[in-house]
Amino acid sequence: MNPSSPSIRRRRAVCGLLAAGALALACGPAGAAPLTQVGGVRFAPDLQLAGQALSLNGAGLRAIPLLTGFAAALYVGRRSDDPRQLVEQPGAKRLQIRMLLDVPAEEFVKAFHKGVARNTPAPEQPPLAERMERFDGLLRRIGKVKKGDLVNLDYVPGQGLLFSHNARLLGPAIPGEDLYGALLRVFIGERPVDPELKAGLLGRGGA
Repeated sequence: MNPSSPSIRRRRAVCGLLAAGALALACGPAGAAPLTQVGGVRFAPDLQLAGQALSLNGAGLRAIPLLTGFAAALYVGRRSDDPRQLVEQPGAKRLQIRMLLDVPAEEFVKAFHKGVARNTPAPEQPPLAERMERFDGLLRRIGKVKKGDLVNLDYVPGQGLLFSHNARLLGPAIPGEDLYGALLRVFIGERPVDPELKAGLLGRGGA
């Protein structure tokens, strides 16, 4: 058969279109950034929060001996590997957590208080106490966070800390940029809950 015949040219054109379509499906939309995956959990490269575009700063795993508790990702307006810059930069932020096993909410309450005590200067802790108790109440309302649950801990300027569990907002915002900073330092402070998770959230690798 003549390779330059109309039928051969049409067949090649159709094959070319099918191949291009398969490549597009494999690679996703043109220009789209790839998802970040840690521990089998995928995190989007960017998102919108309170009308602000946020980018994935980093992601990592919280592990204890023989177990991996959750995967977490930090979204900010300006990416950085400097913990202080991340805590102090203005604008919206999100710490997103995907649970990888069941954990009683009370364990998060204990970890939250221990992390704040270890990473927030002592003179700054008393003004946080009442608002920390309000956050404790939201955690205890869940009872237990289960494998597969999604938790968003958001900071929205003018409102404060917003806590969502499986896309359901729990209670009103708890005001204060200082409270959200104390929460972030639990994860990326000088004495974080997990050094490898800290490295991941800072975009330095890690788990």
